[in-house]
Amino acid sequence: MADPDGVADSLTKALGELTPAEIAAFGVELERLQAESYRWDLWGAAYLINGGASDDGFDYFRGWLVAQGREVWEAALADPDSLADVVDEDLGEGFEGFNGEGMLSVALHAYQSAGGSEADYWEAVEAGGIDIPDVPVGQNFDFDDSDELETRYPLLAALKD
Repeated sequence: MADPDGVADSLTKALGELTPAEIAAFGVELERLQAESYRWDLWGAAYLINGGASDDGFDYFRGWLVAQGREVWEAALADPDSLADVVDEDLGEGFEGFNGEGMLSVALHAYQSAGGSEADYWEAVEAGGIDIPDVPVGQNFDFDDSDELETRYPLLAALKD
């Protein structure tokens, strides 16, 4: 499992070598990933893994998921229960959550380090046309229903026992 803070630091440094336009283009891609993963089924998995997931907590979880790389990302979007293979060693060990908050601001920090303003960064990213839905995609369900969680995520639920 990748350390999201370490990935964020390395990525911020790498992005710092790019032009502001290239950094903003990365920011657009990061927003696209956030939009793609704004789904009830993934939120339910985050809720089970972290023992809860507020709106912000779900955003930070998706930042953690980005830091895990393409293979884990694609597997989780195909089947959120596949995250049991990634979190199995840390879940229930007093781990403080799967939080990648820092990943969500790597492009902004790099853009600012390159001399750009926060307002200019967000203007450039918004020009990319990524639209994050107001409501997650898919079927909403009760995250507090333990039977529902066990049915939807049998592998993750087994790790919690």
